[in-house]
Amino acid sequence: EVQLVESGGDLVESGGSLRLACAATGFTISDSAMSWVRQAPGKGLEWVSTITRLGKAVHRESIKDRFTISRDNAKNTVYLQLNSLKVEDTAMYYCAKSGVFDVNGPRGQGTQVTVSS
Repeated sequence: EVQLVESGGDLVESGGSLRLACAATGFTISDSAMSWVRQAPGKGLEWVSTITRLGKAVHRESIKDRFTISRDNAKNTVYLQLNSLKVEDTAMYYCAKSGVFDVNGPRGQGTQVTVSS
């Protein structure tokens, strides 16, 4: 059974940084593309970043200079480093077993990121 557990969300000031983590069980993350998607209040799911099976990182254009996706195969964990956070980054962030632009894969319960001005 695929299980994804996110952590690391918090309330931070604009310009701050966070590192989100996604611990996976039930499968090996290096055998799958893994993504982060987010949902801002009152909006739909939005794809953010993907790390492919081969380890290539792909980011949404609007955040590619601030966010970095990575993985630790030994820990079966995917990370999302968020730098220079903006108020508009406020959202629930989900880890998903999915590929580029795909917001419909299995995902965890999410971790809340709130950025204050």
